[in-house]
This record gives sequence, C-alpha cells and structure tokens, in this order.
Amino acid sequence: MSTPASDLTDLIARLEEQERRLRLPSLGNDDAWRLGCLIAELAEGRGAAVTIGVRRNGQRLFHRALPGTSADNDAWLERKCRVVDRYAASSYLVGTRFRAKGTTFEESSRLDPDRYAAHGGAFPLHVTGTGVIGTVAVSGLPQAEDHALVVDALERFLAIRP
Repeated sequence: MSTPASDLTDLIARLEEQERRLRLPSLGNDDAWRLGCLIAELAEGRGAAVTIGVRRNGQRLFHRALPGTSADNDAWLERKCRVVDRYAASSYLVGTRFRAKGTTFEESSRLDPDRYAAHGGAFPLHVTGTGVIGTVAVSGLPQAEDHALVVDALERFLAIRP
C-alpha cells in the first residue's frame, strides 16, 4: 500500500525540521560514548533489540549490539550509514524523498543495494559551524521506530549536555 503524497510531504517537512534542530555544538569521543549509552538505555527500557553505532569521520566511536540482534543488524547499520555519508541527510529522509517522487531508492539511486539502504535509523551528526561529521544509527526495529529512537536520544542528549 502506498502512502499519499501529502503524507510524504508532511513527513519530509518533519524530518527536515529534526535535522535543522538536532545539531551539536561539538562531538568528542566522550560525547559519542554518552550518546551511544543513552540510546542503549532507552532501547533496553523499551525492550528493543537493536544494534547501535556512533561514528565520526569514518571512525567508530561507539558500537553495541543488544541481546536479540545479529550480524544482519551490523550490516544494516553500515548500509544506512553509507546513505547518510553520501547524502548528508538521515537515511529515512533520503528514502522518503525517493518515495515522494514516485520511485524507490533501490530503483533510482543507481547505488548498490548491498552497500546502501535508505531505511530509517541513521541520522547525521551535524556540528554547528562545521557541518555533518558523522552518524548515529540504530538497526533492529521497523524503520520509523529506528529513526524515532535516534531522534528521541538526540533530543535528550542535547537537553542534558553541559
């Protein structure tokens, strides 16, 4: 079943607003660790079996696979992060933009689907005044829930960050 164009337009606007709002003043190794631990804590509280990754400039700063996950979640994490790296936008936003054009990422991006996945769960780490410097990602839930978990964690992280 396809999503009406007006719903996709509203979703795109909401996703773009999240990316404008959820920007960091900086991102050090300790920040990445705290963000990753916060996501793990939220996921555990929800009983969500997810794999979590935080990367900066291609370096893995945090990785955790909660019970109930598998190596497939690691592969999904990498594929979603490649989309963020390429488009400097969340993997959910990229996939939604393709659907709004009446196609899919897999059909129209001309990128290898074994290496790229425009499914929700990977979000750009944008440092104010610098730009996108990395990704935070979750894999294991339906795409909208993966994305929502990351957004919830970023909102909480920014609220408590000194």
